[in-house]
Amino acid sequence: MEQKNDQNFWHFVLVLLFLAVFALSVRELERLYGGFPQAISLFDLVLIVLATFRLTRLFVYDKITQFLRDPFLKKRSIEARDGTILIERTKYVNGPLRAISDLLDCPWCIGVWVAPGILFTYYTVPFAWFVIASLAVAGVAAFLQILSNMVGWNAELSKVKVAHESTETDVANRHC
Repeated sequence: MEQKNDQNFWHFVLVLLFLAVFALSVRELERLYGGFPQAISLFDLVLIVLATFRLTRLFVYDKITQFLRDPFLKKRSIEARDGTILIERTKYVNGPLRAISDLLDCPWCIGVWVAPGILFTYYTVPFAWFVIASLAVAGVAAFLQILSNMVGWNAELSKVKVAHESTETDVANRHC
């Protein structure tokens, strides 16, 4: 369940902003190339997809970019019993800050914004291939890390299940 909020207006504003930036980008590409680019190599497309994956994760999840998400969140300092200062971050209930916070909290949403940005950069900035390739390599590394975490978590869960089953068997045998 989610608290009811009337964010449709602000989400619509963000969609309009996206469409405006997208249209301006298309117009600029047409101006630069005398038309809209029609082809991309498979290798470059794979690099762009991986770069989009990594940049999306960077914006949505990584601690290093928390400073980008913080202006759109309410923050409150809380002192723990041991004297440690904790920061509580919560979303605004409604308004434009909530809409942007929703956007920055959604990997699918940010991915839709990041992908055209990377494509535009690919076509307009001569050294963009190096940045895109770097993000792609980092994307593969992040994917492998996620995959290895899943394998590790699955192995740990299996160990716990086996230990739990053997404990249940021991208890059942004692009662016989």
